[in-house]
Amino acid sequence: MTTQAIAGVSPESEAVVTTEYPSIAAGGLGQLLGQLYDSIPIRIFGPKVSYIFALLTAPVAILLYFATKIFGERYVLTNRQIQIWSARGGRKIASASLDDVGAVEIEQHPGQVFYRAADLRIKKPTGETLIRLRGVPDAGGLRNAILRTVESRRLVASSLSRIAARRWCCGWSQS
Repeated sequence: MTTQAIAGVSPESEAVVTTEYPSIAAGGLGQLLGQLYDSIPIRIFGPKVSYIFALLTAPVAILLYFATKIFGERYVLTNRQIQIWSARGGRKIASASLDDVGAVEIEQHPGQVFYRAADLRIKKPTGETLIRLRGVPDAGGLRNAILRTVESRRLVASSLSRIAARRWCCGWSQS
């Protein structure tokens, strides 16, 4: 039996930290709608005039929302890697190890501002892009979760190597 600092999480097994579904701002049509909604900054008695366009195009946005839930992707952060999965089913599309992460950049395109979404570009320490997560709602929150998980992974690896060195050095046995 191994001791676990966090219930259900151990250094030997992979555990899901969070799962995020992209908004409709991940695709071109969603970004086009977002640009349309943000294009008219005029306000009439409080709300923006562009919100009228949002009401008129709501059926298109709703269809696009359900299409992304059925045919789109989902982003999974585990204690070992960042993964892109198909929204339905168990098909992994891409993944990147947390050990390779050097930086996480937020890129917000014009059509994503309305949805408060952005793309996350996960980079190696050399600057090369590992993986890109498109249209993430509250991208800053997921960025922080990724960076904290990367740091936690590094601290756990460092602690485990120190423990292993002590056991080897002092002849301790696991009990």
